[in-house]
Amino acid sequence: MRKKQTDSYDGKVNLITLTSPKSPIVEAYHSLRTNILFSGLDKPIRSILVTSPLPDGGKTTTVSNLGVTISRTGARVIIVDGDLRRPAIHRVFGLDNKVGLTNLLVEENLTVEDALQETEAENLYILTSGPLPPNPSELLVSAAFSRLLEKIKEQCDFLLIDSSPALAVTDPALLSRYVDGTILVINFGDIPREVAQKAKEQLENVKANIIGVVLNKIPSNGTGYYYYYYYHYYGEHGEKANRKKRRQRRSEDTREQE
Repeated sequence: MRKKQTDSYDGKVNLITLTSPKSPIVEAYHSLRTNILFSGLDKPIRSILVTSPLPDGGKTTTVSNLGVTISRTGARVIIVDGDLRRPAIHRVFGLDNKVGLTNLLVEENLTVEDALQETEAENLYILTSGPLPPNPSELLVSAAFSRLLEKIKEQCDFLLIDSSPALAVTDPALLSRYVDGTILVINFGDIPREVAQKAKEQLENVKANIIGVVLNKIPSNGTGYYYYYYYHYYGEHGEKANRKKRRQRRSEDTREQE
């Protein structure tokens, strides 16, 4: 386990669950966490893939804040940066990216514990992408990758994976096979409805279990922003249940970033 070298959060992205834990928007992440926990009553959700239709869709910010929120329940959470094309998790948490996921796939003597890095959030650990490979898709379908994910799952209560955009490459479709559920993150006004629908259909075509959609950056008529999420699941008898929630964002809160 590699310890974080700094004494306080110094990530390049405004990770609101760390910088402003009492902000109203953090409550929206709490609600998202609760919905995830209760959506898997028959089969618990313990591994989640987070993606967006296109680049700069807010997926990395969402998975990072969700990881912090879940870790505060006392659960051991590991976030894996599965975006092997434009990794960003290490920048969010202010970590180095010299050793990570790709190293574990090629270095036999390196263990998961060796590659994990601590964060400012207790119980939250990061496995960065590591050096970028020339063949990301081939790595993600390899038997070695499948075995590695199983080892990672054994070391945590919740596994969260940040992936490449769903319409840009096939990586999210490949990764969705390894997790219990997939969350699609969409920035309001940036993605046309038909594009979002195409991303959803592309994931469903490979039998991805889409457990929710997060819609953020919705501007309000007031002085700030609103964070909005839409989460859906199927109940015990197959009926579809929907939950919606809005939380006003303070005007000084930065826009969600990739």
